[in-house]
Amino acid sequence: MTTPVEHERPEVSEVGSEDNPWLTVVWNDPVNLMSYVTYVLQKIFGYSREKATKLMLDVHHKGRAIVSSGSKEKVESDVAKLHAAGLWATMQQKS
Repeated sequence: MTTPVEHERPEVSEVGSEDNPWLTVVWNDPVNLMSYVTYVLQKIFGYSREKATKLMLDVHHKGRAIVSSGSKEKVESDVAKLHAAGLWATMQQKS
C-alpha cells in the first residue's frame, strides 16, 4: 500500500497571469448595425470614435475583433457587458 503524495498546484491567481492574459472577442452577427457596434465599444470601453470604428470594421470584414484583454475576471466582466448590450462576445486565453 502506498501513501498519497501531494503535488504542488498553482494558485488560482497564477493561472492566466500576465504571461497569458485573457482576450475579449466580439464576433460578427447578422443583427446589430455597424453604427450600434461602434457606439457600444465607445460606451463600454471608452474608446475614441476612430478606434471603435476600426474595431467594428474588423468585426464586419474579418468576422471578429479583439476588443479588450486582461485578467480573467476583467474579461468576464467585459463579455457580460457586451452580452447585455446584445453583442456576440466570447473570451479566450492568449496563447
